[in-house]
Parts: sequence; C-alpha cells; structure tokens
Amino acid sequence: MLVRFLSILRIGLKRLGLLPWIKRWLYKPGHEGGAAGSAHGWRYRLKLLIEQANFAAVTEVHDVRPIQAYWAGRYVLPLLESFGFRSLDDFWAMEAAAALGSPQTDGARILSLGSGNCDFEVKLAQRLRSMGYSTFRIDCMDINASMLQRGLNAARAAGLGEHIAALRADFNSWSGAPGQYRVVLANQSLHHVVNLEGLFDAVASTLGVEGRFIIHEMIGRNGHMRWPEALQIVERFWVELPARYRFNRLTGTTDEQFQNMDCSRAGFEGIRAQDILPLLVQRFAFSLFIPFGNVIDVFIDRGIGPNFDPDREWDRAFIDRVHAADVAALRDGHIKPTHLLATITPDRTVSTRCPGGPSPAACVRQPA
Repeated sequence: MLVRFLSILRIGLKRLGLLPWIKRWLYKPGHEGGAAGSAHGWRYRLKLLIEQANFAAVTEVHDVRPIQAYWAGRYVLPLLESFGFRSLDDFWAMEAAAALGSPQTDGARILSLGSGNCDFEVKLAQRLRSMGYSTFRIDCMDINASMLQRGLNAARAAGLGEHIAALRADFNSWSGAPGQYRVVLANQSLHHVVNLEGLFDAVASTLGVEGRFIIHEMIGRNGHMRWPEALQIVERFWVELPARYRFNRLTGTTDEQFQNMDCSRAGFEGIRAQDILPLLVQRFAFSLFIPFGNVIDVFIDRGIGPNFDPDREWDRAFIDRVHAADVAALRDGHIKPTHLLATITPDRTVSTRCPGGPSPAACVRQPA
C-alpha cells in the first residue's frame, strides 16, 4: 500500500512540474562518489520503498536511446562479434547454454537477480527453447511485486509460463540456496546492490564449482559519477556542445558546465558500482571478460542522450570522436572501463578469455 502511495505521489509531483526540481536537489554534484550506506535501518528501508515506487509503473526498464543504439551497433557489436557473439542476446544465450550443458539435462535451474518485468528472462527463455532446452526454469528475483506480476503475465502470453517463476526477495538479504542453480544471471542489477559481499557469497554457494555467474554491468564510480581523469575528457567535449545538447532530461536544466551527478543519493542507482569488479576479482575467476566504455556514457545516457539524433551527421561525428577518445584513454590505461560483460565461476582453475584486452585485475580503479 505504501509503495502504491509513493508511486502515485511521484506521478503527481511529475504532473505539477516539481519532479525535476526535486531531482536537481537529490542529484546535485557530489565529491566522494556515492556513500555505500547499509542494508539495514530506517534509511535503507525508506530508500527501498522509494526504489519500489520508482519502478512500480515502469514497463520499459532497459530502454535504449537512438544515439545509444547507434553507438552500440557501430562499436559494441563488432566487439561482441570478435568473441563469437552475433548480438547481446547471443551472448546471454550462448553463455547460459554452455553452462547448462546438454539440452537433454533435466530440470536445469537458472536464477536471475533483479529481474524487474522479466522481459529479458522471457526473451532468454524463448532462445533457450529454440536451442532444444525444454525442462529448464528461470527463477526471477526482484523486490517489486508489481513488476514480477507483469513478468509472469508476459511469460504466460508468450507460452513460456512453465519456464518463468517469480521469486520475490531482497537480494541484499538473500542467503542463497546451496547447489540449487547451475546459472545465475545479473543484467544491469548489481549496481543497485548495497550488500555486494553477502550477495556474491550467496551466489558462490548456490552455484558450486561447475556453475556460472553471467553478468552485464556498470562498474564505474559510485553513483555513476566520473573519476577525475575521465571528468577531464568529458569537460573537454562538453564545451563543444550547443546549448540544446546540454539540456538535462533528468533535472530539467541546461548546464553550462557538466554536472557530475551522484545518482545514488535518491535511491540505489550505482550505489556501489566501483566495488563490483574488485569484489568479483577477489571471490571468483573469469572464464570470459569483456570490458568497454567510460566517457561515452555521459553523452548517450538518459540525461542528455535523447538530445542526439543519429540521423544528423554532426551528432554521429561527435559521438564517433568521443568514442575514439574513450578507446585511446582505455588502451593507455589512463581511464578504466565502466561497462562489463563477463562469465564468472567459483572454479579458480579456469583460464580467462579476453584476447587482446586487459585482465580483470588491471581494470580495477582504486578509489585512492
């Protein structure tokens, strides 16, 4: 009931034009980059309610801006192809299938963390079934009951009800189920987790040595802020932008200077993003490691990304130059990647597939 009230309140504030003002106050530029906080106490419970209210009516979680689709198609897709994947969907399906083994294996169990509306899981289930898997089940974990119900409805409508199940739980307090799952998935959900240590220990326990943890994550600075060395590159490009490109859709302001916003202040967005990779390196081994991106995030994300039109030559050329600067700085080690596709295992004997790229440890950006 309280979640529903907060959701209605959010809609009302938006209609009154007050939501951008509140966001300007909440997301004001920080300096330390997102305090991690605790997964206990009244502050955590309040943020959890706000998080549920924010997503309760959201039907499209993984929305993609046109300029983001342009960048991904031109630069991320060839990177995936160099690893043998034809698309991001192909990455998920092939890595999951490799972990599940033969399609004839009975009762394969998959856990997906932070599933939301389960649209990603439904698509994966369709792909796995087309590959011959018939007895698997994906348990979709999320704290938001409204979103999980939408996911179950979508699965039934697609004829996949037997393959999709709802698991309502808070991944900050989930203790695992030893040996229960062959595969655990995290699609842009780990950067919402406060208790990463507890969750990663639970994942390791539930997988066992032969299991696989497959992720697509943001691993940059807490709150999705820029570290100083990346901020310098952002500001260099920012001054080139005409005013209409600097209009921030989140705060409703046209920013003369780039605002290094801390997105974790209001909820859990990027709450411990910078801790994800170092903790994974400590606890797991990587069988596949694909890091990429950093500075480009600012120009293709929800803030000013919608201001760019890939049909305009100037817009494409600008994004191409930002990407080139990103690649050069990443190659030189001047900045660290903020995006990661990986398959991880508790089995320390596996070798890491990252041809021509840096190792997981080399991509860790230490706060100091």
